[in-house]
Amino acid sequence: MASFPTALGLSAEQTEDVVQQAGLAPSLHNSQPWRFRLSEQVIELHSDPRRRLPAADPADRELRLACGAALLNLRLALEHFGVRPVVALLPRLAGPTSLAELRSGGPATQAPEELALYQAIPKRRSNRRPFLENPVPAAHRHALAAAVRREQGSLRTMTRPELGSLEGLMHRAHRMQMADVRFRDELAKWTGRPKGAAEGVPAAAAGPLPEPQDQWVLRDFSGGQARVRVPGKDFESDPLMVVVCSNHDSRLDDLRAGQAMQRMLLTATALGLASSLLSAVVEVEETRDELRQLLGGGLYPQAVVRIGYGSPTPATPRRDLRELLIDD
Repeated sequence: MASFPTALGLSAEQTEDVVQQAGLAPSLHNSQPWRFRLSEQVIELHSDPRRRLPAADPADRELRLACGAALLNLRLALEHFGVRPVVALLPRLAGPTSLAELRSGGPATQAPEELALYQAIPKRRSNRRPFLENPVPAAHRHALAAAVRREQGSLRTMTRPELGSLEGLMHRAHRMQMADVRFRDELAKWTGRPKGAAEGVPAAAAGPLPEPQDQWVLRDFSGGQARVRVPGKDFESDPLMVVVCSNHDSRLDDLRAGQAMQRMLLTATALGLASSLLSAVVEVEETRDELRQLLGGGLYPQAVVRIGYGSPTPATPRRDLRELLIDD
């Protein structure tokens, strides 16, 4: 097999690692909707329209969030190998799938806190299992908020009085989606995947089967294959629920919010915290609008995340790296 292509003065092995780290970003149903074009002068990040999820994400907003998360991983990996990335979002003269271009801005030395995030990339998981009741310390919460601000976003921590309203919105969004046969078919296609599949959510990483008393984790990602929950192993009663928000609601804001979300998720991982995305409420336009009003009407909710202390969970599968490359 031919050696991996090179980019930005990196060796083939380094370039391969950069693409691998980018491909470990989270995405809706682990659809991995990104592709990369490599050259000595530039790394291009593209969306992959073949991996759209039109029932859950008709406007491709979550697709762009996922690609923004991949972009943050790219930046960290390039810096790790001594390249200061200069990023252009939504380049004007590029094609319709082009989301970002990264060029070298000269040599870089990765700061210790950025190195910790780079090292957290392969450790991050979407943990759909119950968390412990242990509260997240205030210092950790401040670090998560600072991570989001670093990427021009805002993090809103839901207060106890707000959690009841958020729970109602989540349940309503879930019911509306499950009433749509297109959504159910799409969910079935991408979840409960067999061992060895390179995409989608495998049953081993799906978490327990939903039960009537569950407040937050409502989707069955196992295709009905998950084990019945052990009695007493319910979800935590007082979760830390945060919302990653943007100041505006455009394609550019989606990409920025994806980077903010991923910086927060990696920060959580580096701090020993578990996390899972609860996306239904921001996928249904009606409930997303109501969530925005619950947050005060100014910010646009992009991602709802549950954070706490959890047990280990398996990684989701990843596509072959060469499938991610655009060959001209």
